[in-house]
Amino acid sequence: MRNNEDNMFHLMSKYQIKTVQSLGQNFLKDKNTAMKIIDAADLTQEDLVIEVGMGAGSLSKIIASKCRKLVGIEIDKKLIPLLKDYLNDCDNVEIIHEDVLKVDIIKDILEKNREFKSYKVIANLPYYITTAVIMKFLQCSEPPALSVLMMQREVADRILAGPGTKTYGGLSVIVNYYCDTVRVANVSPDCFVPKPDVNSTVLKFIKNSSQKVQVKDKELFFKIVKASFAQRRKKVTNSLANTLYLDITREDVEAILVDMGLDVQVRAERLSIEQFAQIADSIYHKLGQEKN
Repeated sequence: MRNNEDNMFHLMSKYQIKTVQSLGQNFLKDKNTAMKIIDAADLTQEDLVIEVGMGAGSLSKIIASKCRKLVGIEIDKKLIPLLKDYLNDCDNVEIIHEDVLKVDIIKDILEKNREFKSYKVIANLPYYITTAVIMKFLQCSEPPALSVLMMQREVADRILAGPGTKTYGGLSVIVNYYCDTVRVANVSPDCFVPKPDVNSTVLKFIKNSSQKVQVKDKELFFKIVKASFAQRRKKVTNSLANTLYLDITREDVEAILVDMGLDVQVRAERLSIEQFAQIADSIYHKLGQEKN
């Protein structure tokens, strides 16, 4: 990918592009990492792909050559002329100049591409919006079939963490609710221009064909997970009993835990997604009984 790297630097010089720290811009220049991302995406000529953060286009041209249509989202207006120049021989690319968090995935993209039954997402995510972008797509009414996302290694470790580990938290549980996640590669700062101050990881997200857990009230489930991890050192009983919007007592939570065969001293980091689902459904029934 040396020619690609040279071309990227040439175009950045031609268009007087300087990376913007406030946008978290670190452009990928490493061929091996690029190909690992592409391979993990399992691209075919039938695919619709959304690329978030096109940067200088180092991934975009490869993606475009392997899919039927690429819709790229790029917030930095100074990069748009560069991207149009670099991708001028790709007739299957649409570029949206916008903040991805403001893009309506359904209205702005999917409704205009209804010939596709599903879509995939590829992104080198700015670290400061990583979680927000992940949740935007996972919680979309039409989530992607598959995503391959580069992010700060610390965030990736939290997503992949299991019960009983230091990095296990609300993000681990919520992402696990929606999809299976695997580590594709760890990436050195030397693979970017400029070098970030942190290490990166590429994760692959595969949408569940069926929910791992079934809950009576999804929003209640998420609230309970977030409340449970809000103060990690607190027992679940205290965390949930002190959450105003749940309107449940410590005694109620203790009774639920005892019925599940759990220690009333248990902390959130010890609970599996299945146990959180059981707690959520028990609280759902409890709150319903009180209303009646």
